[in-house]
Amino acid sequence: MLSPRRVRNYSLSMATRGACGVLLVFLFIFVLISNTSNKSISSDRVEQRERMVNGLDVEGQGDEPIIEANKNAISDDTVSSLLERIKLLEDELSSMRTRMDDAENREGNVENGDEIVAPLPTTKSFPSVRYRNEETRKRILITGGAGFVGSHLVDKLMLDGHEIIALDNYFTGRKKNIEHWIGHPNFEMVHHDVVNPYFVEVDQIYHLASPASPPHYMYNPVKTIKTNTLGTINMLGLAKRVKATVLLASTSEVYGDPEVHPQPETYWGHVNTIGPRACYDEGKRVAESLMVAYNKQENVQIRIARIFNTFGPRMHMNDGRVVSNFIIQALQDKPITIYGNGTQTRSFQYVTDLVDGLIKLMNSNYSLPVNIGNPEEHTIGQFAAIIRDLVPGSQSEIINQESQQDDPQQRRPDIRRAAEQIQWRPQVLMKDGLLKTIEYFRAEIDRNKRGGKPPPEPVRHGGLESRR
Repeated sequence: MLSPRRVRNYSLSMATRGACGVLLVFLFIFVLISNTSNKSISSDRVEQRERMVNGLDVEGQGDEPIIEANKNAISDDTVSSLLERIKLLEDELSSMRTRMDDAENREGNVENGDEIVAPLPTTKSFPSVRYRNEETRKRILITGGAGFVGSHLVDKLMLDGHEIIALDNYFTGRKKNIEHWIGHPNFEMVHHDVVNPYFVEVDQIYHLASPASPPHYMYNPVKTIKTNTLGTINMLGLAKRVKATVLLASTSEVYGDPEVHPQPETYWGHVNTIGPRACYDEGKRVAESLMVAYNKQENVQIRIARIFNTFGPRMHMNDGRVVSNFIIQALQDKPITIYGNGTQTRSFQYVTDLVDGLIKLMNSNYSLPVNIGNPEEHTIGQFAAIIRDLVPGSQSEIINQESQQDDPQQRRPDIRRAAEQIQWRPQVLMKDGLLKTIEYFRAEIDRNKRGGKPPPEPVRHGGLESRR
């Protein structure tokens, strides 16, 4: 991308060249008018001389009629005014040329390799998308469409030829995640909070709106609860009115700190209703209850995806999750911090696997909850060592800090239902996904450095005092 300074310099250069062209046209027209006036004056002089020869001059006036004719043809004031305007135009043209030269000199002296001199495109190009006719093309609403998972879902569905409306209030989502689609005829970005009703004609609704990392959902717990209750009610109401199918992005957090391992969809969970995580855990549990109630009472077509730990490019750098914290610390040779003794386990899936699972579930006929996750399980201590080893030359040491309240000790999905009902299994190996994610964070850190921003700090995700 061009930096703002390069875009500004290039815009100035183009504007200057345009102004110079206009001035040159104006000067050309003025010269033509001047030549015409001179010819008119010369013609008048010839007539006066012929009249003198033929004895038509007034007695005793001599050359005075010629002088009077010249004054009538064009006055001294008019000539002075035109000359003054020409001088002003020449000064303006000279000033513009100087500014244009200065801008080109600054461009030539740029030493930052990121700021490449290149013309701005006159039209935006988009990735090639599949063609679909009216019968097979769906109109799809994605809440949280500018977020980490939502933006990848937008990519997949856009490339598949569907029309997408992405809703986001940009609390954790970022427009840069989906900016490559802005302007495409099949894509619409809407700044909206799902706590407020939204009306549109759609065939499917992917309800992903909600902060998902502990620092973000604990920053404003009341807002988190509203998003997962009122927001879900609004989306279900919309689905009822337009007869759309709605998919809820639920979470493995509904299982709490589980007493059953691995966790099947039939397990009811072990959740602290008044703990610091309750705003998210209970918000999602209520959202699932609302989905089932609308299905039974209003015959709304529903899908419920219980999403396990997911990572990949476009993760928020300060979201406080295990993957982002460990990668940032390893890239900067800072200590990798583990909360607790490191024996708690997690299962991590790559974001493209999750997106494939969501789409398969949406297009199925299955209404009960389905786990979407990778059953490859590691302790947090093992995971920290894996990430450090994948970062070449990292000298980070692994240290332990105080454990977090209500931090689950085991987390591994039972995905037999997903395999049987929607024929889904994860395809990306964890290490392959981690390598792609490490490269993404490396580029983000470098970009922040070039922009003068301090490198991101890992976020402690326990308690309401956590930073956003």
